[in-house]
Amino acid sequence: MREHRITANGIDITVAVGGRGPALLLLHGFPHTWRVWSAVIPHLTPHHRVIAPDLRGLGATTRADGGYDAATLAADAEALLDALGEPAATVAGIDAGAPPAFLLALRRPERVHRLVLMESLLGRLPGAEDFLAGGPPWWFGFHAVPGLAETVLTGHEADYIGWFLDVGSRRGVPPELRDRFIAAYTGRDALRCAFAHYRAMPESAAQIAEAVAASRLTVPTTAIGAHPVGDTLARQLRPVADVLESHVIDDCGHIIPLDRPDALVPLLRSGS
Repeated sequence: MREHRITANGIDITVAVGGRGPALLLLHGFPHTWRVWSAVIPHLTPHHRVIAPDLRGLGATTRADGGYDAATLAADAEALLDALGEPAATVAGIDAGAPPAFLLALRRPERVHRLVLMESLLGRLPGAEDFLAGGPPWWFGFHAVPGLAETVLTGHEADYIGWFLDVGSRRGVPPELRDRFIAAYTGRDALRCAFAHYRAMPESAAQIAEAVAASRLTVPTTAIGAHPVGDTLARQLRPVADVLESHVIDDCGHIIPLDRPDALVPLLRSGS
């Protein structure tokens, strides 16, 4: 994989590209960078041209003032495909990368051969009631208050980001990769951009609801859950997707690409 700096949709996107074959676009979540896919990429590049960007504001991609809603992130992804000369791709998203992947497939199905969504919720779509019965995870509210979390956490990034990496993996994150993730989220502006994704969630939820009201998801879709989301994402997708298969990976934490790459690789390659 080679890293590139590509201007697309008004920002400079850092993206790792490698391999040959049909395009496979991988969208990471929080608190990760494109390197969250490191354990699966070597198994994918013999069969695909793998495209793994840092999302807007995260990693080495432009720390933009705005545009952290799912629709703009989907436009970032589409513009990146344009810049790389790819008319369409299999698109996979985990955590914060799932809603923009979903909107791209829903609004621009001709650009998405197949959709793979992992360990995320899709706005306020029905199906997540059981998961949210006790309220959303505590950090959603903390991150959503403008200016608060970055003020409190600046100087304590290693402890805070490290906690998410610890609870998100049952097998642990390799030390070098852990250090890279913490470095990517260190500093007030890096934190601001990370939490901007959470602050845009109400707007993203409205965009998802509007898109679902206007059309169905016609792209073949795979929902993959682990702990803690489980089959919640599949339950949200089932009423709106024409073709859906779902899997819950056993003995696996939230960061599926690092925790169970052995189980994930066949699901990413299936049918693509």
